[in-house]
Amino acid sequence: MKQASALAQHNRSRLSHLIHFLKTTELDTRLVGTVVALLLIWIVLHVLSGGLFLTPRNLWNLAVQSSPIAVMATGMVLVIVTRNIDLSIGSMLGFIGMIMGVVQVDLLPKLLGFEHPAIWVLALATGLVLGIILGALQGFAIAYLGIPSFIVTLGGLLVWRGAAWCVTSGQTVAPLDSRFRLLGGGPEGSIGAAWSWVLGLAACAAIVLLLAHRRARRKKFDFALRPTAAEIFVGAVACAFVLAAVAIFNAYPWPIGSVRRYAEANHITLPEGGLFISHGIAIPVLIAIGAGVTMTFLATRTRYGRYVYAIGGNPEASQLAGVDTRWVIMKTFMLMGLLAAISGALSIARLNAATNSEGTTAELLVIAATVIGGTSIAGGVGTVAGAMLGALLMQSLQSGMVLLGVDTPLQSIAIGAVLVIAVWLDTVYRLRLAG
Repeated sequence: MKQASALAQHNRSRLSHLIHFLKTTELDTRLVGTVVALLLIWIVLHVLSGGLFLTPRNLWNLAVQSSPIAVMATGMVLVIVTRNIDLSIGSMLGFIGMIMGVVQVDLLPKLLGFEHPAIWVLALATGLVLGIILGALQGFAIAYLGIPSFIVTLGGLLVWRGAAWCVTSGQTVAPLDSRFRLLGGGPEGSIGAAWSWVLGLAACAAIVLLLAHRRARRKKFDFALRPTAAEIFVGAVACAFVLAAVAIFNAYPWPIGSVRRYAEANHITLPEGGLFISHGIAIPVLIAIGAGVTMTFLATRTRYGRYVYAIGGNPEASQLAGVDTRWVIMKTFMLMGLLAAISGALSIARLNAATNSEGTTAELLVIAATVIGGTSIAGGVGTVAGAMLGALLMQSLQSGMVLLGVDTPLQSIAIGAVLVIAVWLDTVYRLRLAG
């Protein structure tokens, strides 16, 4: 009896030391919770799918499919932080995608010729500019006319979806420019194994340098330093995650048909066992990561980002402090429009077609991903990294349900339930902090 009691006390002591060590890492508890939830969902889906979910092929496709949602989620963080909402981004994505499709399929080939090298650049630029304009229109109505963002963007949801239909009377626009299609991923839309490892190692070096820089700044201003063991732990975990992701992307080979065409084009004789060519990191994943890094910098290292969080924390105090709150909110919606345009380009490039239904219900996935990632629906709190993890979690649920053969109506029920639960958990979390 005494031995069992001593063992229990020893286990409690070890658990206490582990909790204390994790606290010294200063990791965001909500972010850690999202990671744990994602890993549990992956394990459950892997078991239920008979070992099909956690495979290089499925994880590679999951990353590509998550990219448009993750890109928009990085902007939705700032929108919600300012105590606003954007319900129009799915329809905006569809409308801008349709415009980009028409520009590169119907308009520019008549002026420049079919497959001209400038077509994809001009089509993409058209979409980006249009996204900023649409975001500015909605932002102006919200910030300067005083119309609630819920009403403005709900109207935008209907207007832009109808506008997408009017562009071609509901007809699908395809096929797209071959260079533009690279934005959607696929064998040619990936950077291969060698460059993937180069980027992975560069990312690890950047993580180490960032941790060292933060530690040096803390020391310079006499702030409390994290224990060296905690710094090493955080850096090791981050680098391990990056290198594991690269290894998984590189483990997914090109399909046989693509390998055969590549061999014929380059006069390569295929060996008996076939030729293994890695996909590597897909271009849309790189774009999503780039958007995440850029938005994190804007949110945490610029005056604009500080103003966004100040407005979310206390709009009246921010205005009294001299912050042009209306201009900041308008810029936030312009940024959201730009990100919706980028997501539209990734979506139509992956499908090699612009359709009237593109982006349907995307706004729900983005909002759910943002809230699941730790952004408070009451405003003032949220991280870009959390929103991107939330996007991966939401896409994992949707892809997993497709893999398990769950009907579309049941998928909608599950996504809606997850959104409600996420908001409820956010409410409980805030009440505990207030208590």
